[in-house]
Amino acid sequence: MVKVLLTGGSGFIAAHIVEILLQNNFDTVVTVRSEEKGKRIIDAHPDIPKGKLSYVIVKDVAEDGAFDEAVKSDPPFDYVLHTASPFHFNVGDPVKDFLDPAIKGTTGILKAIKAYAPSVKRVVVTSSFAAIINSKQHPKLYNETVWNPILWEEALDHANVYRGSKTFAEKAAWDFVEKEKPNFDISTINPPLVLGPIVHYLNSLDSLNTSNQRVRDLIQGKFKESLPPTGTFIWVDVRDVALAHVQAIKVQGAGGQRFFVVADYFSNKKIADTVRETHPQLESKLPPADVADDFPGKIFQIDNSNSKQILGIEYRPFKETISDTVDSLLEVGA
Repeated sequence: MVKVLLTGGSGFIAAHIVEILLQNNFDTVVTVRSEEKGKRIIDAHPDIPKGKLSYVIVKDVAEDGAFDEAVKSDPPFDYVLHTASPFHFNVGDPVKDFLDPAIKGTTGILKAIKAYAPSVKRVVVTSSFAAIINSKQHPKLYNETVWNPILWEEALDHANVYRGSKTFAEKAAWDFVEKEKPNFDISTINPPLVLGPIVHYLNSLDSLNTSNQRVRDLIQGKFKESLPPTGTFIWVDVRDVALAHVQAIKVQGAGGQRFFVVADYFSNKKIADTVRETHPQLESKLPPADVADDFPGKIFQIDNSNSKQILGIEYRPFKETISDTVDSLLEVGA
């Protein structure tokens, strides 16, 4: 039987990964920050046989040795999916509060696996388009070969610290494997803006991932007058991101690869237009149909062929993603 450790088990992406791991009959252990969150995950899966799904508590992923005990297991783990990211801090000191924890959270689990879980064959790390994007000068094409060129000094600016943290954390993971030569290889999953239905037992309207907050605000009438800037004009469905993580442990050829997991282009106006089509009852909450669209006339190209060919991902259409997201938000009172 294949046994998998999933870190950050109560996160938005991780909650969907749990479902896919269980569908694949993997023995699944999740790390959570509290007993309450662990019990919530177990209670939400009453039909799963005892022992098939369990949890361990890791209070702070950035602490030295945080994962040492979590990676020890009998029977031992075969794979690790590392989705946990450090607490979201009010950034006072960008290095101490953000950059160090992001990097240490990633290298910390790799060190623990090397030291205490020699049975692990592959670690899949949740990275981000933030580690790919070059916002100062977009290339003609974004694919897995492109890296965010941000410098450490630039990441000290609060506006850049998130992108810097994701870039340096992913680079640290690749450097670790190259220098330490552990028994495992790694794959990284690099999604842009992640939309899609929330998992009700873990998420509330107040604890949404940043990407879905714009859908919540839209259907609550907060953008009736005008739409905010879209920001990054590419998106992916959370269920496709979750599947990519699981496929990355199932597909032999996924080792040593980055995967730019991206569906297509979008804009906030496209979200509003899609909600108008799928949920006409929300018309009174939406901005006018002729509201300005900020999608640029010329934009970079995106190449998701690696994820399609190696991982077998077939990306969901935008309409399905937005419709399912709105349904899930309405169910929790949006």
